Amino acid sequence: MLREPITLLAGKCAPAWGDRDRLNAVLQQGFSGIPYCCYLYVTDNDGVQVSDNVIDTGLMPGHYQRNRAERPYMKELMPAWGFLLSDAYISMAAHRPTLTGLQVVASEAGTRLGYLGADFDLRKLPVTSVLYHEPGEWRQVKGDPAIRSALFQQTRTESPMDINIESGLSILEELITERGIFQCQIHFSSSQVTIWTIDDPLRYRILDQEVLRDPDICLLYPSRPFPVDAVIPHIEITRILDGMRALRMIDTNIYLRMASINIFNGMISLTFSCDGSHYMHYDEFLAKGTTFWSGMAA
Repeated sequence: MLREPITLLAGKCAPAWGDRDRLNAVLQQGFSGIPYCCYLYVTDNDGVQVSDNVIDTGLMPGHYQRNRAERPYMKELMPAWGFLLSDAYISMAAHRPTLTGLQVVASEAGTRLGYLGADFDLRKLPVTSVLYHEPGEWRQVKGDPAIRSALFQQTRTESPMDINIESGLSILEELITERGIFQCQIHFSSSQVTIWTIDDPLRYRILDQEVLRDPDICLLYPSRPFPVDAVIPHIEITRILDGMRALRMIDTNIYLRMASINIFNGMISLTFSCDGSHYMHYDEFLAKGTTFWSGMAA
């Protein structure tokens, strides 16, 4: 869709090479033939612009003799066939994700004269791929080095949620299994839980320590059957929450600060006092014992 019209236009640039006005005219005439294009321009072999920028309304001044040699697309390896569609990068002017199509401009004798560049705003390009699917492999992310270096200088302070952790997690279990909560983030240290509901998935709600001590909160959320397309089975929610409670109390230095559950993608996350985070499939979490996590948390 992009290569053919850019290649054809590059061929028309060769006879006008060295004449700024003629190159501008060629680019203006060919602009409409390149779908979704934002900017057209021509550079020499060193990446110095030998035309103005051309946009849909005409010429855009201020870019003639601009040096593009350090831009990401100029640093990529040009394929043997003379056309490159760059990786995405952030544009200098609009600060938006952008792609550049770069075509070699050659003389009749085959000598490379320079390049024809066509920039495309990623937001305006049609989506041709399927929605990104988050991989389910265990992923570990190390956190703030300052927190890690002071790990053994800190100890867990009992939070209000810790004091009522059994009842609080029982209420959360009811909300997940019977009341349409499909995702939650449990902030053990600050004694709050952030939840997302099937009935209103685009907005989150915060349950503080007072709410987590009151079973009546369950009455605010209508009863909903556990989703048949949930990856995490209904019966495993209790085991997952019990495992998180054990990791919260496992040690005074290395302990669970925050955890999350999403029943639809089957993923949970764990963030420990060392600020290290782990993302994994629920069954992998259940297969690990507390001894494993006490060694891995840091």
